[in-house]
Amino acid sequence: MSTRLTFLGAAGYEIVGPTHRILIDPFLTDNPRASADPNDLATPDVILVSHAAFDHYGDSAAIAKRTGAPVVCDAAVRAMLIDEGVAPEQVRATTWGIVVEIAGLVVRPVECHHWSSGQLSDGRQVVGNPIAFIVETEPGVRIYHYGDTSIFDMSLFGELYQPTIGLLGCTVPHELLDRVPGPGRFTTGEMDADEAARAAEMLRLKLAVACHYLERDAEVDRFVELVPKYDTTGTRRVVAPDVGETLVVDGDRYEIEAAVA
Repeated sequence: MSTRLTFLGAAGYEIVGPTHRILIDPFLTDNPRASADPNDLATPDVILVSHAAFDHYGDSAAIAKRTGAPVVCDAAVRAMLIDEGVAPEQVRATTWGIVVEIAGLVVRPVECHHWSSGQLSDGRQVVGNPIAFIVETEPGVRIYHYGDTSIFDMSLFGELYQPTIGLLGCTVPHELLDRVPGPGRFTTGEMDADEAARAAEMLRLKLAVACHYLERDAEVDRFVELVPKYDTTGTRRVVAPDVGETLVVDGDRYEIEAAVA
């Protein structure tokens, strides 16, 4: 058995295990580095949307309407999806701790220190709780998606749920920052490289995967350097895929496959 994780850019991943296909935060149409078209993606068993930010919500509504796939998300995202024409019975709103089973896949929402705020077509603002997710694609492969969280004490997640792979934001997609209005400039993402490397230790990961970028930058490189510094096991691995690359997990082996041209 094996699990394949294809990096879609920003925090987006298509995860294909032996029995389930999972789509997380599919930001593609407005992604200048996208290597996949939302209309070409295979029908997922479930779409997970961490929160309402444009670079995470992305093409969720269009894909859900085209494929009929169920969506697990927070209340703000649910309102936005229904506003865009997704059937209400297709969308399961949940929050931290309320575990959901979809098509035999157990989806565990866990704490995420961020915000989830979006706008409906009539101008109303909707707010919800952002979500990080843990899913097990096969025995011994438990994947944590950080959901855009800032750092906090995640050690209980490591103790209780024992994720083996962590998709950890360690920078910010610089190409998208001009879409966020306001004075000054962002200097980090929700976690910087040092914080994300510490999170990998708290989660007790076997493999730490860099996330939340379109092109690899200096902060991603620093994350790759720092993960071993905080590793008390001496065995943790770290990878930073390019957009379109696929991480193949086969037992204790991790390999990167290049994007298909």
